[in-house]
Amino acid sequence: MSTATTATAPQNAVTTWAIDPAHSVAEFKVKHMMISNVKGQFSGLSGTLDRHEGDVTKSKVEVTIDAASVNTRDAQRDAHLKSADFFEVEKFPTLLFKSTRVIPKNQDEHAVEGELTIHGVTHTVRFAVEGPTPPAKDPWGNTRIGVSATTKINRKDYGLTWNTALETGGILVGEEVTITLDLQFVKS
Repeated sequence: MSTATTATAPQNAVTTWAIDPAHSVAEFKVKHMMISNVKGQFSGLSGTLDRHEGDVTKSKVEVTIDAASVNTRDAQRDAHLKSADFFEVEKFPTLLFKSTRVIPKNQDEHAVEGELTIHGVTHTVRFAVEGPTPPAKDPWGNTRIGVSATTKINRKDYGLTWNTALETGGILVGEEVTITLDLQFVKS
């Protein structure tokens, strides 16, 4: 007769998780003509999560986004976003987030602070994070978790200052941008 045991990671163990780019997306939304939000996505994501099993505050995450993967469902607007007026993708091909601090709120919510680099400019931001989800096995035996993280930035802080005044008053593109990362990680 054998006794079944449940294998758990030691409290000081650090596990490494890689972003699954096929199941992850970075999304942004910004006011257009001061009347509605326009959303866009970046599909070219990569990065890792070093998850400290016993102390979430020691965990670290890094996300790299391919700036040229921007998609707003309008080819002309996408070309403008890739130009020197905005992301200037030939000179600044990636957007980067590197965590510096994890602040636990409860089991399912955290704040993650870190350095966000856009257009060659770096500022500290704080993401509100939901997750991670409980680990789950996929049909091929891989272990996966998911997180959703949101923050707001002022695009002008990153040198993204292009705009035009509207004839009726106001501006064409809002300054506040909401960024959402929906990430699925695969345990390495």
